[in-house]
Amino acid sequence: MLNLTENERLFSFVKSYGSLREVLIDHNLASLGDAYINFVYSLALSKRRGKPSGGKVKGSALSEALRKAGLREHLPSRMTSHLLADAAEALIVYAWLCNYITLEESVIILEENADLVDALTQLLKRIKERVKFS
Repeated sequence: MLNLTENERLFSFVKSYGSLREVLIDHNLASLGDAYINFVYSLALSKRRGKPSGGKVKGSALSEALRKAGLREHLPSRMTSHLLADAAEALIVYAWLCNYITLEESVIILEENADLVDALTQLLKRIKERVKFS
């Protein structure tokens, strides 16, 4: 899945991570992930509605999905809902940047499930299964 040659050239800003926790707590990744997940969600809404549409994913949906996906255990104990949402955004964009999941697959997952929390949970579970660290 991971083609380092292409990704290193295109996304040289992505650093090497030794663990899932390192990805989840990276605030810079979370910032990019915020834009990315809103883009994915907007594409899914557009496909569902049959016309261009914009949407914003609420942090509460992301934090709940992170918990339901079984990723909460990889984070420090005292984290706000906002920080949990950031962690979900960081992981989602990391998975895309490293070719663990495609944009198309992410859009399909969000498009096919009308309940956003369930769709995000499914997306995070799929990513969790695929992301590996040495």
